[in-house]
Amino acid sequence: MITYSDRQISVISRKPVFQPAAALFTEREAKNALRFHRSLPDYRKTPLVSLACTAERYGIGSIFVKDESTRFGLKAFKGLGGSYSMFRILCDRLALNPETADYTIFLDEDVRRQCGGIEFVTATDGNHGKGVSWAAKLFGCRAHVFLPEGSAEARRQAIESAGAATAEITDLNYDRTVEYAAGLAEKNGWILIQDTAWDGYEQVPGWIIEGYLTMILEAEEQMQGKTPTHVFLQAGVGAMAGGLESYLLNRYPNNRPIITIVEPTEAACIYQSVLAGDGRTHSISGNPATMMAGLNCGTPCSIVWPVLRDGTSFFCACGDAVTEMGMRAYAHPVGGDRTIISGESGAVTYGLLLSVLKNDELRDLFGVQKDSVVLLINTEGDTDPESYSRIVQ
Repeated sequence: MITYSDRQISVISRKPVFQPAAALFTEREAKNALRFHRSLPDYRKTPLVSLACTAERYGIGSIFVKDESTRFGLKAFKGLGGSYSMFRILCDRLALNPETADYTIFLDEDVRRQCGGIEFVTATDGNHGKGVSWAAKLFGCRAHVFLPEGSAEARRQAIESAGAATAEITDLNYDRTVEYAAGLAEKNGWILIQDTAWDGYEQVPGWIIEGYLTMILEAEEQMQGKTPTHVFLQAGVGAMAGGLESYLLNRYPNNRPIITIVEPTEAACIYQSVLAGDGRTHSISGNPATMMAGLNCGTPCSIVWPVLRDGTSFFCACGDAVTEMGMRAYAHPVGGDRTIISGESGAVTYGLLLSVLKNDELRDLFGVQKDSVVLLINTEGDTDPESYSRIVQ
């Protein structure tokens, strides 16, 4: 089943069998999330960067990068999902209508007093926990955040600095840390706000994914009528990737973009699930090691797995050298292209794209042509500043 493989990149190519009825996340959910986000005091549309000089150098139409490194001052996109899901949870708790309510109602003194007694808990590789911490402060709640073994101390500190959370690094891998957080939620009466799903836990991660859709609505407006032919999406559990993929495949039924899912080789749970060939998800055991901390997850999100499985054209597992190349290329751009600050989990899709553009065999495999329009998401900035500086310099 492996179509291409070298020391740093392995590719599975499959013909999509996605059906429109399978779309879980559509324009309606995206617009609801965007309406809420626009009511936040720190909301600003993140830039869509055109790498026109790079596109010209490699003989393709356009390369667009939705740059989330400035979102809400958190250096990552995750605040979109954390804030929207917390909003939906609190609307349920306080009997508010999420179709008409927005953030302004949470400025009411009585509403904030009620929120003050609510506590959330989550597991994170870093960025999701920071988004939850920030959102908890926004709504006047509290949060408890747990990170897997090997997480950088800088990420733990950033979570606490971002808002209203305590953060702790465990001696567990990512999946076990999720289980630990879920157990504490049940024991202490906290609300689990996790960005992955499993049987019996689908509603909250579904709201988180809906929050991520704000990115694609903004990007569509910023592309000014251009439709992407190729979209590269990085994946940990695949929540963001699956949500955006579901939206795009439903939004453009007659000219669907070619979707590529990109993971670190050591934690490629979606890639390995596809490779198994039985249609089911499979987990990565042990403690996988990759510098792509935000993608170092062992089990695919069950909500989006059918979309990822049936709608994706290419599944790629990439070594750390691929994301290092992407980080350096963003930091030292071609010609007059704008510099983009991109962390280890943000740059792997650009590193893969450059690898494709430099290799005739891969260009043919991915169907990249002179009029191709490529969309990438830079999901994080320098969330580990020491690592970032060492790599790009």
